[in-house]
Formats: sequence, C-alpha cells, structure tokens
Amino acid sequence: MSSVKSERRQKIKWRVRKKVSGTPERPRLSVFRSNTGIYAQLIDDIAGKTLVAASSLELGFKSLNIDNSKQVGTSLAKKATELGLNACVFDRSGYLYHGNIKALAEGAREAGLNF
Repeated sequence: MSSVKSERRQKIKWRVRKKVSGTPERPRLSVFRSNTGIYAQLIDDIAGKTLVAASSLELGFKSLNIDNSKQVGTSLAKKATELGLNACVFDRSGYLYHGNIKALAEGAREAGLNF
C-alpha cells in the first residue's frame, strides 16, 4: 500500500514542480514530512540554493503534531523576515493541504510570510 501512496505523492510533486519555481525575491517554500518530524526550507531555484531552513528536530521536538508544525512555520518565517524575505510560493510536495502541512503554512502566515 505504501508504494502506491508514495508513487501518487511523487506524481503530484512532479506535476506541481513543473509550474512552481522560486526566485530570489519570492523563493519556494518546500515542505517534507516524515513520521517523526517536519522540515521546511525556502529555496531560490534560479541559483539552486537554500536560503532559510527550519525543522522540528532543530527546535528539539521528539514527535510530530499540529502545534509543533505550527512552531516550525513560525520559526521559518522569523528567519525569513530577518533576511528581508516577506513573500514566497508554497510547494506542499504532493502532501494534502491538511493537518501538519496546513499548520505549518498557517504558522508561517501568522509570523508574517505572504503566499
């Protein structure tokens, strides 16, 4: 079952990545979620560089839940505003916009990141 699910997510990810690209002014907010953590980074696709990154491991969380995901989004947005980045495009990497992914996005929006 998991291979079918991961193949579906990979197809969605490729389809989205054909259309969504990050620039230095408006980087791409890429999200990865595992069973134990959530990771987010702002990427400039033109230069091929990660500008800002945040993760649940970095913040010292041992498990993944909605509150922790929201704090990761807030942490990422604070780091981005320190660099002068206020806008981005959201790449959910094929995950449903639900639960932890939604919490991360809402946390980033509340902390001042526009997308």
